[in-house]
Amino acid sequence: MARILSIDYGRKRVGMAVTDPGQIIATRLTTIPTHTIWDFLKEYFLKEKVETVVVGYPRQMNNEASEAVRYINPFLRKFQQVYPEIRLELYDERFTSKMAFQTMIDGGLKKKQRQNKEMIDGISATIILQNYLEQRRNLQ
Repeated sequence: MARILSIDYGRKRVGMAVTDPGQIIATRLTTIPTHTIWDFLKEYFLKEKVETVVVGYPRQMNNEASEAVRYINPFLRKFQQVYPEIRLELYDERFTSKMAFQTMIDGGLKKKQRQNKEMIDGISATIILQNYLEQRRNLQ
């Protein structure tokens, strides 16, 4: 089976997570500067078979899209143009940064380590992907 890639897209950084080929476990892949996303994806897709990309889509408490979609939507449009063969899914990412931070606390990371924004973005992408996988399993 092909992998599922998760993207937590931000203005400065992009956190990424990926499943194993069996699409069972979500694992933090990396966090990269946003301006390098297209080069990274090109190289990654050459090495790994990916069937679906799940992008965290920020929503407000009233379920409307947040203002952050201003810079996410152009990425989504370009992704669909460049990679039309890869399924693109949006996943509500509310609270994932807070959950990532709590995960770091629960994991025993020191305060200095918890201030690492790259780690938070990577863990957020992992949470998005794990939640997506769980929701998909529940629908089957």
